[in-house]
Amino acid sequence: MIKLDGSRFRDSEGRTLMLRGVNLGGSSKVPVRPDGATHIKEGFYKHRNVSFVGRPFPLKDADEHFRRLRSWGFTFIRMLVTWEAIEHEGPGVYDEEYLDYIYQVVKKAGDYGISLFIDPHQDVWSRWTGGDGAPAWTLEAVGFDLQCLHETSAAFTHQESGDPYPRMIWPTNTSRLACATMFTLFFGGNDFAPETLIDGQPVQEYLQGHYIKAIQQVAMRLKGLSHVIGYDSLNEPSSGYISCESLNTADPVVEMGVVTSPFQSMVIGSGIPLEAGIWKRDILGPRMTEKRIINPGKKRAWRKGHDCIWRKNGVWGLDIDGRPNVLRPDHFSRVRGKKVDFARDYLRPFVNRFAREIRSVDPGAVIFMETEPDTIAPVWGKRDARNVVHAPHWYDTSVLFLKMYNSQIGYDVWKRKPVLGKRNIRRSFKKQLSEFKRQSEENLGGVPTLIGEVGIAYDLNRGAAYSTGNFRAQEKAMDRSMRALEDNMLSFTLWNYTADNINERGDLWNGEDLSIFSRDQQEDPGDINSGGRALRAVVRPYPVRTAGEPLELSFNMKNGDFLFRFRHDPGVDAPTEIFVPDYQYPRGYHVTISDGFYWTDKSDQIIVYRHSVEKEDHEVRISGN
Repeated sequence: MIKLDGSRFRDSEGRTLMLRGVNLGGSSKVPVRPDGATHIKEGFYKHRNVSFVGRPFPLKDADEHFRRLRSWGFTFIRMLVTWEAIEHEGPGVYDEEYLDYIYQVVKKAGDYGISLFIDPHQDVWSRWTGGDGAPAWTLEAVGFDLQCLHETSAAFTHQESGDPYPRMIWPTNTSRLACATMFTLFFGGNDFAPETLIDGQPVQEYLQGHYIKAIQQVAMRLKGLSHVIGYDSLNEPSSGYISCESLNTADPVVEMGVVTSPFQSMVIGSGIPLEAGIWKRDILGPRMTEKRIINPGKKRAWRKGHDCIWRKNGVWGLDIDGRPNVLRPDHFSRVRGKKVDFARDYLRPFVNRFAREIRSVDPGAVIFMETEPDTIAPVWGKRDARNVVHAPHWYDTSVLFLKMYNSQIGYDVWKRKPVLGKRNIRRSFKKQLSEFKRQSEENLGGVPTLIGEVGIAYDLNRGAAYSTGNFRAQEKAMDRSMRALEDNMLSFTLWNYTADNINERGDLWNGEDLSIFSRDQQEDPGDINSGGRALRAVVRPYPVRTAGEPLELSFNMKNGDFLFRFRHDPGVDAPTEIFVPDYQYPRGYHVTISDGFYWTDKSDQIIVYRHSVEKEDHEVRISGN
């Protein structure tokens, strides 16, 4: 049982819980049938007849994977589902076979003592806009022509661009026409596209209503399972064009590939070619390498009989000479004369609605709330949803984007600049993650924090480790992320565990390869650890349940030294439990305690520690034999 108590997770006996787990799994973004791996174009546009049954893995393999995760100390899972997997065939048509399958997988996790929450996953809206999540019919409903999105630069997809897919180019879709339009309509259609109706409904109500009803189908299936503690409101929500103050200024999330302003993207998508800059990004940062005419074939991103939504809503038009011009430059930044704020005015009401409607099915559901990546959480008031967890994402960006590890180079996501030097990086990473805890306390009223995604790319240095077997760079990269989490004593779910990861194609999505497990590294199927990647950094001791307040946590991957300090709570009678993995200490270990006594539970790889009541603060040290 996991309960929320102020800023902490607690168990039924009042002990503080430190939740450690994984995202399951990376390939859940794409269908099993037909094979939806993003490098495959065949069948991509036949989007209604698909099946996600078998993601994250076939039921017959569930025992193997849950047994492995449990042995690695991962007892908490962020379980990925997608809106598309549930409602791909059409509005209101739910895939009952998939819902039955998800129930069976989730139920099996409980057999291994693994708790979880459901993550309705999406990246940059949909597979047809370069990501995953929403069904294709949502794009068609507002008038987009799926087969012209890539050519008009309204999206950049692996399926259309082919191999090699530029590393980490998919986030550029955030500011491209298709994704930016869909998120603007989803969160703010009432204010920014009042002329747009679908089946007689305002577009915002149509999209949000279908999304929430789809996730309710999952909640109705799982509501009797006590180890399912709640639901993520939406993975990495995007503001789209909302709050954009200049339609003529390009402000991409990542400067890669074609970079256009919002106005240029609207014009190009309407079949009018324009010149735009082409950008590249490397260790020195982004730079424009050339200029090029975009959409010389004058294709339209919109289906026949449909015009650009933003032109129909008066944002832009053509002058008497037929030249495109902006008509409402502040259309997305002001509503009824007031400056808008995405988190406050659009994300917050959506999360409240999501919480209310999910709890109409499962009244006890915890809601895990994300904000737009690397942005500040909204201020939560007394009338906002209770029983909420702040679940932001954080990555070692230099490793993720460059697919290289350099111990002297890091990146500060808040200051948006590089960090140089090991000590500076250690301090910076600790401070960056502490900012999320500050937001949880000050903005959200003192709620628990769980880092919903954190991890590294494993195909560093062009995948050299796959031929050499040397994963030391990956171990060091993962270790510095793990140390930052431990410095802040944060709960987290690693990104990710992909059961069908292979070296050639990684997690089967947009060239990403972040799985802590791969069949291609599995030399001995009889060894539970075989197939694990960089396990020296991944599988580490930690306090699972603490009879009080954690004060300090550290682990040295090089020599196995572990330190945990805490202050006991007089009202808690149960002991402290520390996970001590056999993998980390193959020749055994030595335990030193400040007071009290301990014993070991070998079957669960746990040290059970009973502190004395004479002292307030207590210390447990572990070292390898």
